[in-house]
Amino acid sequence: MMTDPQPAFVLVRPQMGENIGAAARAMLNFGLARMRLVDPRDGWPNPRAVAMASGAAGRVLDHAGVFPTTAEAVADCDYVFATTARGRDLTKPIFTPEEAMTRTRDMLAEGRKVAVLFGPERAGLENDDIARANAIISVPVNPEFASLNLAQAVLLTAYEWRRQTVPAVPEALSLAGTEMASQIEIEKLGDHYEERLEEAGFFFPPVKAEGMKLNLRNLWSRMPLTRADVQTLHGILRQIVRHRDGKP
Repeated sequence: MMTDPQPAFVLVRPQMGENIGAAARAMLNFGLARMRLVDPRDGWPNPRAVAMASGAAGRVLDHAGVFPTTAEAVADCDYVFATTARGRDLTKPIFTPEEAMTRTRDMLAEGRKVAVLFGPERAGLENDDIARANAIISVPVNPEFASLNLAQAVLLTAYEWRRQTVPAVPEALSLAGTEMASQIEIEKLGDHYEERLEEAGFFFPPVKAEGMKLNLRNLWSRMPLTRADVQTLHGILRQIVRHRDGKP
């Protein structure tokens, strides 16, 4: 199991084994493995949860702690979040999942233990559960349909945890077995097109020819071309010229 500091995700009175298994999968997807269960309706262990966890996520269930009450599940924690759209009659700070997981990361770095409560599928956390939390996590969902599935709520929170702890690459280019084209390769591609376009009378009128060539060069330099792309563009132009000249 993972030994790095991370929050405990506490499923309070979960009703369906399938949702427990789906929550375990969502947790492991984003590097979380500390699950706690409070009084699961159908007892524990639950074969439907194991079937839904499917493979590696089963280890999250294998190490899940089971507690009779919410108070006992969070007794060793220094700070507790409750995920809910309710509890507005209780005075507590309310955070988005992103801000909550940022604070969680900082508290864990200080050696504090953090838990996140998730309520049962039908009605969510009761006020007695929420009263034991220090703060509320509220997802900015459609107010006309605010209900989230248990596994969805776990996934959203786990995703924000992962975002706060693993630097994300804002943009990446997946190369399918090739490399990016070098500057000289792009330069030769530009030469090839400029030569053929010159033959075709594209650069007209003459007074605008230099500006048109400059714009074309700039176009090539802006494009993130791979070597395969360059070869394809050369091949397209050669085929057009052959067709123009009546060659097969």
